[in-house]
Amino acid sequence: MQPQDLVDWTPVFRLMAVGVLIALGPLLWVWVRSRGQGLSRRLHLLTVLTLFLTFDLVLFGAFTRLTDSGLGCPDWPGCYGSASPIGAHGEISAAQASMPTGPVTFSKAWIEMVHRYLATGVGVLILTLAVATWAQWLRMRAHAAAHRVAAVHPWWPTLTLVWVCVQGAFGAWTVTMKLFPAIVTLHLLGAMLLLGLLCVQAVRHHQAAAQIVKTPLLRSTRLWMWAALALVLVQIALGGWVSTNYAVLACEDFPLCQGSWWPVMDFRQGFELWRPLGKTGEGQYLPFAALTAIHFVHRAMAVLVIGALCMLAWRLLQVPTLALQGRCLLGLAAWQFLTGLSNVVLDWPLAAAVSHTGGAAALVVVLTWVMATSRQVVLADQQQPAMEPRAIWARRSSAKG
Repeated sequence: MQPQDLVDWTPVFRLMAVGVLIALGPLLWVWVRSRGQGLSRRLHLLTVLTLFLTFDLVLFGAFTRLTDSGLGCPDWPGCYGSASPIGAHGEISAAQASMPTGPVTFSKAWIEMVHRYLATGVGVLILTLAVATWAQWLRMRAHAAAHRVAAVHPWWPTLTLVWVCVQGAFGAWTVTMKLFPAIVTLHLLGAMLLLGLLCVQAVRHHQAAAQIVKTPLLRSTRLWMWAALALVLVQIALGGWVSTNYAVLACEDFPLCQGSWWPVMDFRQGFELWRPLGKTGEGQYLPFAALTAIHFVHRAMAVLVIGALCMLAWRLLQVPTLALQGRCLLGLAAWQFLTGLSNVVLDWPLAAAVSHTGGAAALVVVLTWVMATSRQVVLADQQQPAMEPRAIWARRSSAKG
């Protein structure tokens, strides 16, 4: 059997056609749903729908990784130079016959290609958002509508388009570099950034449509938001590092790890970033103590993250317009604890593992949502050091009255 090139551009146009076909469904739904309501309404709906589908793509990406389907097609962007596993039937049959439980099987090939199809469809939707937003902005300028401000500046969807292309490159490197742990983890973090960019745009469209004024908050609460978001992103990176190194089952008991509060760990080799999967930088097999260190750090960090989320949620619950986000944060913190615990004590079930990734993505969306709805700070801590968020809201409401 001839060796397969890692990158083969032969099926690229067919894959693009599949992405366009997938994107036509959401585009037609938005067109029908917002008929007669103008371009702004369509952009709002399309942004929200793209955010939802990108979230689903993150979940399916987790499913692809957790079913060991990342190399189901060992080349990129197609499958053995074809646009689908159907065209690669002979190559996949040969690979599956030689290794029935190996990385290349028909089921894994289809999972991997469906993930690529969905990613291409999301890319088409983001491209449509960028083009339509620029068209709206240029039309407003052409009609001397300088007094009107677009809900979303076109550079936002343009940046999102650039970033989804970067994500495509990380997807290619995931395959060509054979599931290199650092690349897979960066691919996961890139997906979180993509969700954040789309969430900001969705919130701004909603604020413009409903004429919602951003909620004023104490500077300390804003700092808690930034701290919580930073901690969540670090924890997601650690979680990706645990998953891609298959370190979930290094500790199979809770709250102890291997029957100890401080098991034998090798932090240096565990967090050696630039190395192949399962190996050290010197090419030796990764020791179990290194996997234990990876798992243990993620578990310890979870305590700090949950504490920060609960503190932020308590502050948000005191603000009427942000109480919903506060409840969401509490619910997601509990969800992450339960799904993370299930991964350990139930031997890493697929549903719990995918749900754990989904909870992390939802945390990023909710935290971005909170920050986008409270960007303006009316009262600084230096002006009103003792004033709580509820008092700020009451003062603002009385001023309006």
